[in-house]
Amino acid sequence: MTLVLEGVSKKVGASVHIDDVSLTLARGSLNVLLGSTLSGKTSLMRLMAGLDVPSSGRVLVDGTDVTGWPVQKRSVAMVYQQFINYPSLNVYENIASPLRVAGLSASEIETRVRDAAKLLKLEPYLDRKPLNLSGGQQQRTAIARALVKRADLVLLDEPLANLDYKLREELREELPRVFAASGAIFVYATTEPSEALLLGGSTATLFQGRVTQFGPTPQVYRAPHNLVTARVFSDPPLNTLTIRKSGNAATLSTGGQVRATDALAMVPDGDYTLGFRAHHLNLDSQGLDEIAIPAAVSVSEITGSESYIHLDAGEHRFVSLMPGVRRLEPGSHVTAYLDPRHLFLFDATGRLAAASTAQKAA
Repeated sequence: MTLVLEGVSKKVGASVHIDDVSLTLARGSLNVLLGSTLSGKTSLMRLMAGLDVPSSGRVLVDGTDVTGWPVQKRSVAMVYQQFINYPSLNVYENIASPLRVAGLSASEIETRVRDAAKLLKLEPYLDRKPLNLSGGQQQRTAIARALVKRADLVLLDEPLANLDYKLREELREELPRVFAASGAIFVYATTEPSEALLLGGSTATLFQGRVTQFGPTPQVYRAPHNLVTARVFSDPPLNTLTIRKSGNAATLSTGGQVRATDALAMVPDGDYTLGFRAHHLNLDSQGLDEIAIPAAVSVSEITGSESYIHLDAGEHRFVSLMPGVRRLEPGSHVTAYLDPRHLFLFDATGRLAAASTAQKAA
């Protein structure tokens, strides 16, 4: 099955939930919808599923216009953030429930349930009730019930958001294997850039109901077409400052001048927004032709394996992600070093004007 959205929009009163979205999702593909809360991920999935009808545009399946078709006439399965299982049924019957409704034979039900349980490592728990399962096992059960339908389109709306860290990591590692074993189109919604990178496939970045970029996940991350996409695909938030390029030099909004090398050398004179991610802003000089930024420490957040250092530089607030434990006192003065090999330059319209050569090749 191929799913195509052609100029799809969804308005509710004066509110625009989805704004002119066009996407083509191929059979057997994994597609991530990445965006903050209220960016339009769930609204877009509901349009894909047929739960809502677009205000304009078309939805096509294998070339057939299914825009007005209800969800019952489509081959769709959906898994929600709140995992939903029937508490009175054991795991086997929870997984089998849509097949019994569809009237499949007992032998076909047995085969499909066993296959799904094996794929999601639920075989030891088939006789248990949901209340006797961990959160991760309950979510696996919900995913198995979606997969067992063998739907052409499987939609997963932030399915791991309510699980604890360990369970999320466990399922994140397993899901690409599960997806690869199915020929369905998978659409997975998340607010977390790290989850999109782990899952791979293709990613559509969403902002205020618009798809700002769609393509292979690593490519969208490394080469965002615009400032909005770079911000959506950065956690911690993308660091930015303004810079004025003039000849062989550039003046920073944090103060001081730097040589116009690498990406800065590629663009004409003018004003730009310079964007860089937290792990490319260091508190230790790497001996490169770095951009030095005097700053004061605001907060140090230590996670154990790494530290987030929040810095104030004039009117700017930056975040530096450093390996290990870095405990710095609030108010202490430091020099932050921006790696010139990993930065983006955006023009006045927010479009990518240039990226460092190492960033493009990363």
